[in-house]
Amino acid sequence: MSRRQYDDNRISAPEMTITVTSMIIGVGILTLPRVLAGTTESSDGWISIALAGCFGMLLAFILGKYGVLLGNETFYDFIGKLITKPIAAGLMIVVMFYYAMYASYEVRAIANISKTYLFERTPSEAIGLTFLLIVCYAVSGSRIGIIRLNTLFLPFVVVLTMVVLFLSNTIIVWQELKPVFVTKPGPLLTGAQESGFTMLGFESILFYSTMMKRPKDAPKAAVFGVAIPVVLYMGIYLACVGIFSQAGLQEIGYPAIELAKEVKIPGEFFERMESVFFTIWIMTIFNSCTMAFDMAMHAGYSVFKKGKRIHWVILLAPIIYYIGMMPKNVIAFAKYGSFISYIGYGLIILLAILYPFAKRKVKRSWASGSTGGNA
Repeated sequence: MSRRQYDDNRISAPEMTITVTSMIIGVGILTLPRVLAGTTESSDGWISIALAGCFGMLLAFILGKYGVLLGNETFYDFIGKLITKPIAAGLMIVVMFYYAMYASYEVRAIANISKTYLFERTPSEAIGLTFLLIVCYAVSGSRIGIIRLNTLFLPFVVVLTMVVLFLSNTIIVWQELKPVFVTKPGPLLTGAQESGFTMLGFESILFYSTMMKRPKDAPKAAVFGVAIPVVLYMGIYLACVGIFSQAGLQEIGYPAIELAKEVKIPGEFFERMESVFFTIWIMTIFNSCTMAFDMAMHAGYSVFKKGKRIHWVILLAPIIYYIGMMPKNVIAFAKYGSFISYIGYGLIILLAILYPFAKRKVKRSWASGSTGGNA
């Protein structure tokens, strides 16, 4: 009888799918229903989510293809052969700061939401610092340990979400979901853009595909990793519209958490479901923040080749905390999130454009290698 080995540094395709899903699911869905209610009519926001999901799955598939090309090389070494080392170094530094900002956004979001729903009298700066210190402890260990945390935490998040959606079925006003297909293409595309921002994270396949046992499974794992959040996002959005109405959603700060507050457990033996929901949801936000921090360190180390993990933690942690606490209000924080999203999609689209050239270069190297071997 074979026993599964947990001490190796290789991950399977399902674990890669869980990793991508964990990176995507985070803060965005907590506010997405409100954003879509302001851009689309009736319950048509699900169309925007579907459009963004299809676009995200396409990009995830392309980035997953890089995993097939990388082999045992790091992404920096591979891309350096394609666009020269100096340009690749500049690109990786941008990636490092992108993920540092990504992590800082998660830290600030946790601080804001926790103060609203859990720790009303605690300063948000203290909440953010405490959360970041826990993240620092996690990223100080091995990278495979972070993947194992994903496989541990994500099932709780998915199961709890399904329970909330199931229990909300009794209080949904189905008439609020009608009529359908009444939103014009322009607002639908605007909603798709906003939905796409909440699906960032699938680019993590570039940094973790080299850890896979079968890198050729990376594209499929990435696509499934995007598909799972899309389904959950649709369910949460439609439930929010059915309970709060499209007009009412526009006035609610965090509709997904308020959805959990409206849910009643049969027998009423348990109250404040929203506290449990957000506490469990912190797990996936923790995963997203930890991986973003890890990828920022990995990108920096790829370029400079100096320092241990703990040194990079000490270097980046103050930067992450400082820039996360810079936005002065909710509006500035929202603009900061949009800025990060534009950088993320800019990098992703750039890499997607470079993929055909990368594939051609790898094929040429394979051809020259086989010719040399025959000679």
